[in-house]
Amino acid sequence: MIEWIVILLVVAAIASLLGFRGVAGVSAGIAKVLILIVLVGFLLLLFFGVIAFA
Repeated sequence: MIEWIVILLVVAAIASLLGFRGVAGVSAGIAKVLILIVLVGFLLLLFFGVIAFA
């Protein structure tokens, strides 16, 4: 999923440079949602002890 986030952020950056503000906004918005999902999932896994740091 992190690959999708990077791809969407690159698309947003390129679209922004080329002047496609709508595409850039949508791409950045989807990337933000995916980042939120990844962070919440990571925190839940950390909280429930699935990921253990030695």
